[in-house]
Parts: sequence; C-alpha cells; structure tokens
Amino acid sequence: MAEVLDIAVRLVVILAAFLVLPLVAGQMEHKVMAHMQARLGPMYAGGFHGWAQLIADGVKFLQKEDVIPAAADRRVFALAPAVALVPYLVVLAVVPAGPGLVGVDLDAGLFFVLAVMGVGVLGSIMAGWSSGNKYSLMGGMRSAAQLVSYELPLVLAASSAAMAAGTLSLPGIVEAWQWWWLPWQAIGAVVFFTAGLAELRRPPFDMPIAESEIIMGPMTEYTGIRFALFMLAEYAGIIVLSALTTVLFLGGWHGPLLPGPVWTLLKVFALVFVVIWVRVSYPRLREDQLQRLAWTGLVPLALVQLALTGLVRVLAG
Repeated sequence: MAEVLDIAVRLVVILAAFLVLPLVAGQMEHKVMAHMQARLGPMYAGGFHGWAQLIADGVKFLQKEDVIPAAADRRVFALAPAVALVPYLVVLAVVPAGPGLVGVDLDAGLFFVLAVMGVGVLGSIMAGWSSGNKYSLMGGMRSAAQLVSYELPLVLAASSAAMAAGTLSLPGIVEAWQWWWLPWQAIGAVVFFTAGLAELRRPPFDMPIAESEIIMGPMTEYTGIRFALFMLAEYAGIIVLSALTTVLFLGGWHGPLLPGPVWTLLKVFALVFVVIWVRVSYPRLREDQLQRLAWTGLVPLALVQLALTGLVRVLAG
C-alpha cells in the first residue's frame, strides 16, 4: 500500500509540474518580451503588471471554434497535438529535481529522454501532413529536416556529459558533477542548448513556422484548444530543455545555502530567460544557414567536446 501511495504522489507532483511550469514560462515570456520590445498589451491586461494576460489568452482559445478542414485526415489531425505534447510529460518523469526527488530513476535515463523527445517533434510532422494544406505540409517537411539535422549534435553533446559522469542515469550524472565541469563541458552545454532550441523550432530556428512565408507552418489549420495544445507543447519543451541542460551541464540541484530543488528551479528559469532573450535578440535564420550551422558548426564542436571528455577521463584515470 505504501508503495502504491508513493507512486501516486510522484505522479501527482509530476502532473502538477507539467501543468504549472509551462504556464509560468509562458507568462514569463509575455513579461520579458513586453519589457524588451516595449509591448504595451501584456503589461496592462488585468491591471497590475498585466497579470491577467495568460488568462485572457486561455479564454480566447476556449472561445474559438474548433475547425477541421474538409481535406484533412481527421484522425491524424486530431492526434497530432497530443503527440506533440505528451512526450514532454513522459520526460519530466525521469528528470530529477533534487536528491531522491525523481519520478523514476532509469539506468538508461539519458537514452530514454533523447528517444522520447524525438517523438515529440513528430507531432508537427503529423500536423503538417494531415492538414490538407500545402503551406502546412511545407512546415512539416521543414520540421523533419530540422529533426534530422539537429538530433545528431544534441545526442553527441549529451553523450559527453554521460561519458564524463560514467553513467546514463540522470540522477547519477548530477551526483557525479563537479564545479570544474563548467568550463570543461562548456562547449557541450552550448551545443546541447542550441540544438534543443532548433528541435523546439524556437527563434531564430523557427523556419518551420516562418509566418511571413507559410503562415503558421504545420499549425496553420489549427484553431481553438488544439492550437493552444501546440503552444503548451512549446512551453513544456522549453521547460524540459532547460531542465535537461541544468541536469547534464549545470549541476542540477548542487548549490550553496538553498535547498536542492530551489537551485534546480532557479537554474531552469534562468535558462528559460535565455531562451526568451534569444528569441527577442536574433533574426530568423534562412534554411541554408540553419542547415549549415548544424552540420559545419555544431556537429564538429560536439565531436571536439567528446574528444576532450575522453582525454580528460583517460588522464584522470
């Protein structure tokens, strides 16, 4: 009975984090972009500092009509938002927030996380193919191209952290982490974070959306709550990417004075701020620039990091 209760409590906590943290990231994006770009709307909705902007967006999505195009594959069209969203919930189950604070500690947790995150990208491909819209299909094909290009540097960079720690368990990687890993694994951290942004199709890697060319890419035909689920998947992906970067390269719950889970959250939302800052600061890459960055920039850097990690491990005995 105690074991069942423990599992139930862990599931409730993971579900609560999944429902709350992406909304906090969304509200944070509203406020940060409002300050950086002098956007007035998000600063006034509801009164004090625009606290009701996220609520207003939710009400707007709920009120919109749910439309499915006549030429769409209805089953795949309806399933795509769930395929884009649910993998991030599954990933959160194996990401540690503190010592012993993890849903499931898998021995091959890193492989599991990378495999499941790859499934999430398929939601955009399914949405583009099933919409019966050439612009949506083009956005889905661009999503597929980015998945193929940026999955390799993402995996190579994550492998460097696993090699350094000598384990594929995410809590094990955090427990093995030392402060001097920050400069040693810096290249891998940058590669992992950059490749993760590209897989989430966040600016400046948002060519699959590119509203000036293909409207909203694979999400063009989606309305109402289905479109809101895609937006929630994006913010959930930001939380997952920030959490994994924290666990693999920033020491997870390690830090002075404050409790471990507090340090984890502080690091996660510091990275969320960086994600928003990058969106505001950099223009969208062209498709050729995007592919060139992956194959001639990030992949060689990830291989350099792997070689450096192997060298340090050998010298350290």
